[in-house]
Amino acid sequence: MTGKKVVVGMSGGVDSSVAAYLLKEQGYEVIGVTMQIWQDEDHFVEAENGGCCGLSAVDDARRVAERLEIPYYVMNFKREFKKNVMDYFVAEYLKGRTPNPCIACNRYVKWESLLHRSLEIGADYIATGHYARVEQLPNGRFAIKNSVTAAKDQTYALFNLTQEQLSHTLMPVGAYTKDEIRAIAEKIGLMVAHKKDSQEICFIPDNDYAGFIDRECGTQVPPPGNFVSVDGEILGTHKGITHYTIGQRKGLGIAMGYPVFVTEIRPETNEVVLGSNEDVFTDKLYANQLNFMSLPDIQGEAELTAKIRYSHAGSRCRVKRTGEDEICCEFLEPVRAVTPGQAVVLYDGDYVAGGGIICR
Repeated sequence: MTGKKVVVGMSGGVDSSVAAYLLKEQGYEVIGVTMQIWQDEDHFVEAENGGCCGLSAVDDARRVAERLEIPYYVMNFKREFKKNVMDYFVAEYLKGRTPNPCIACNRYVKWESLLHRSLEIGADYIATGHYARVEQLPNGRFAIKNSVTAAKDQTYALFNLTQEQLSHTLMPVGAYTKDEIRAIAEKIGLMVAHKKDSQEICFIPDNDYAGFIDRECGTQVPPPGNFVSVDGEILGTHKGITHYTIGQRKGLGIAMGYPVFVTEIRPETNEVVLGSNEDVFTDKLYANQLNFMSLPDIQGEAELTAKIRYSHAGSRCRVKRTGEDEICCEFLEPVRAVTPGQAVVLYDGDYVAGGGIICR
């Protein structure tokens, strides 16, 4: 029996529910917490299909806590979520970038804010239902390790957790497949055993990113501008830069007679550049806002595997320092749709070596 106290972030879904059960079985003193991050009352319905922002998340998490016989609380993180996730999301799109709000939420809300508050109430750890594992390596550093199931692996969205945060983090679900987690939930009688996974960004349940940004911007909505070719020729008019992302083909609203893709977004001139599929490929990217995990830093050059988006399988690249807070990744084979604002996450075998935010 460990006797250690752990606060489990419970979203009302099956993964975090089973995480709480597994930790209790391992002898931890488990406290369930749901983070209240929704901004107004009419957002309650957003959690009905497994999200983490609505009233049903609280109801489901509370029922699970009762079933597991653990204390349960709701903690208010609305201010932190608005500043570090929603406002950040809008600001990045206005800069012509495509952010990943889950990465920001993990770093600044689920870990920084929740961990701080958990330590204040005497907890030793926080835990989540992410499909990933935390290990301390022989070099003394803590690192995120791939889960046992590649299909659900969530290490990409966790690359920027700090050493301090990782040293106080447990991720019991990473040792199981999704089917095994559902089977455990069913075996112990959890009513969320077959609850659907959330697929969309929790604060944009209709997936209309541009509409959300327009509502947030009010009178400062980005105006229409020119579609231009890679050679600078004006091709037509776009609806505003927040409607587009690198590699996009559908929904452009322009007929060229042949397939065209977004290859660049230029907020300074309000232009969206269109090109062929070949124009979307590159063999090099630069990233900043760096965080190192299994590696303390990169000195000289390192050959690692890089994922440039959550769904990317990973590509081998040579990584070298190009500035105090900048690296360059040169890929052995060209990769498609490198997108500023997304993360590039570097892997050394099964471990997250580090990563950063793509800047160009």
